[in-house]
Amino acid sequence: MIRFDQVSVRYDGADRPTLSGLDLTVPEGELVLLVGPSGVGKSTLLGAVSGLVPHFTGGTLSGRVTVDGRDTRTHKPRELADLVGTVGQDPLAHFVTDTVEDELAYGMESLGLAPDVMRRRVEETLDLLGLAELRDRPIATLSGGQQQRVAIGSVLTSHPKVLVLDEPTSALDPAAAEEVLAVLQRLVHDLGTTVLMAEHRLERVVQYADQVILLPSPGAAPVTGTPQEVMAVSPVHPPVVALGRLAGWSPLPLSVRDARRGAGDLRARLAGAAPVRGVPGDRHVPHPAPSRNRGSGSGAPGFGEGRAGEKLTRLFGRRSPAAPETPAAPETPAAPVTRVEALGVRRGRIEALRRVTFTVTPGETIALMGRNGAGKSTLLATLVGMIEPTTGTVTVGGHTPRSTRPRDLIRQVGLVPQEPRDLLYADTVAAECAAADADADAAPGTCRALVAELLPGIHDGTHPRDLSEGQRLALALAVVLTGRPPLLLLDEPTRGLDYAAKARLVGILRGLAVQGHAIVLATHDVELAAELAHRVVILADGEIVADGPTAEVVVSSPAFAPQTAKILAPQQWLTVSQVRTALEATP
Repeated sequence: MIRFDQVSVRYDGADRPTLSGLDLTVPEGELVLLVGPSGVGKSTLLGAVSGLVPHFTGGTLSGRVTVDGRDTRTHKPRELADLVGTVGQDPLAHFVTDTVEDELAYGMESLGLAPDVMRRRVEETLDLLGLAELRDRPIATLSGGQQQRVAIGSVLTSHPKVLVLDEPTSALDPAAAEEVLAVLQRLVHDLGTTVLMAEHRLERVVQYADQVILLPSPGAAPVTGTPQEVMAVSPVHPPVVALGRLAGWSPLPLSVRDARRGAGDLRARLAGAAPVRGVPGDRHVPHPAPSRNRGSGSGAPGFGEGRAGEKLTRLFGRRSPAAPETPAAPETPAAPVTRVEALGVRRGRIEALRRVTFTVTPGETIALMGRNGAGKSTLLATLVGMIEPTTGTVTVGGHTPRSTRPRDLIRQVGLVPQEPRDLLYADTVAAECAAADADADAAPGTCRALVAELLPGIHDGTHPRDLSEGQRLALALAVVLTGRPPLLLLDEPTRGLDYAAKARLVGILRGLAVQGHAIVLATHDVELAAELAHRVVILADGEIVADGPTAEVVVSSPAFAPQTAKILAPQQWLTVSQVRTALEATP
């Protein structure tokens, strides 16, 4: 169905090709998973299938890409629209109309389908993706995960032979992700649709793949094979594979069910051990005096004097980013950084939050979890004063966010939103970092060093819009972290990040927590919550339904338990690194 013959892609100004000499075949009616570290060219490969590369993105494509016999060099994207359906990383860039139902119908209108056919397919897609209750909603009022489902639905209605999906589950809660993947399975198995999908959250998708294509580095030859074959050598792999490698299981399990079947001996070896709940050397450190910072996305304490590398060492230490212990909440009592009392927020006809009460203390990391539309992003927006409470009170650092001047509020709280481009306005990465250093009164190079920590290989002269979704997130995080705000809010911080980048992010956030910074992150990434969070707060329909230590909340939850917990239940192990530490300590 899809064939690459000696395909190379080089963008203008790049010092090396993004893809080089690529030879691949994607058979008809299979689900093929594209994996690899951030920035290796996965989005470029997908774009070459849909014709967006090079017709829309620019650059030079050599070789030949054919889809069902059509050459993408001679067929522009509109001439492939009846054959290839594409959903990119950013669903907002995909939408043309204002409401859900109109968006689902738009593609079929462009193809000139009959009204009765359009009506039937819209209803089928609403049911397939669980969107029926949202059919009349303005797209702008939907959560990020809901928008992602609408974007997928808008291409499904045209019944393409090929679906090209870039991070399709990155913004979805676990249950919604399962629903989308079940739909893709039905399309592959029942209709013979060919699905080519890039995804970093391999724990969700690898067990469904017929083939896996690994791009190990930019311009390198791909590695292709069955999921078991590729996962055995891949530098990016889900926790179930990491646990299988650690335990020496053969063949490697790809699903929790397969792993549980072979986990009896491992559970027996771990029976006498208990997961470590603290990070060695952690202690509460008071915040330094606040300093200036930039715009609505960052806040206060500066790094101090000295070179950027020395400051990073003092701030984050030399611990491995994937430290094996589950973090424990700070032992020293402290006044809350944030206090929320009986908070209610109404947005039009929607009651987004109801009677929400909780506190955040210095050095504490809290994961906000819950299905799409539960109110997580609304809560974060209220904490930075973007939304005014309807009822109740919110205080951050002794300030009421909505009534506090932005210049004063940014000394207390920084927010990295779901769309990192909202924080990026300079023409180059270097200019963005220089502005962040100046706004935070940090030494030159501080922000750039943070970018290198999160995602190495980003060039100074690159325009932020030319970065991948994960790379833009890394840059936005670095901009906010340059100021080290006392309260750091992150909305889906691992969207678009591979496992290595996520591990580096975990290390940086742990270092900030050690320094006494409070962190609240809204996430669907259960593995991130297991690695990082002291507490998990679960929201449902705008209300808190669970609030407690991470292990107590997630282990008992089928939806929010990490893979390691599911495999080794009823023992309370959350991460592979915990298991590794315990095994190394076992005689």
